[in-house]
Amino acid sequence: EVQLVQSGGGLVRAGGSLRLSCAASGFNFADGAIGWFRQAPGKEREGIACFSSNDGSTYYADSVKGRFTVYSDNAKNSAYLAMNSLKPEDTAIYYCAVDPRDPECTVIGHRFPEAVYDYWGQGAKVTVSL
Repeated sequence: EVQLVQSGGGLVRAGGSLRLSCAASGFNFADGAIGWFRQAPGKEREGIACFSSNDGSTYYADSVKGRFTVYSDNAKNSAYLAMNSLKPEDTAIYYCAVDPRDPECTVIGHRFPEAVYDYWGQGAKVTVSL
């Protein structure tokens, strides 16, 4: 059974930083693409970043580009989302997910289609205050 367990959410002031972690069991992160999504209150879930395990390529939504960084640690079988210069509009529940069939990110029209991700973390709440 594949499980993704997230940690690292919390409350932070605007301008601050947080790092989210996503630990996998039952699946080797090196074999899949790792996506990060978020859902803000009253909004649809959106894809914000993806890490391609085959070559380390990264992709970001414009809303987080330059502030967020995705990476993985194969030795720990974990993925991370480092968030800097946080803004109140970054307040959301953040999810990691894995596409087990392709280690390269699927990006269509600057979007990260949720349909390719079979396994999801439980979510981590991030609240950014003024």
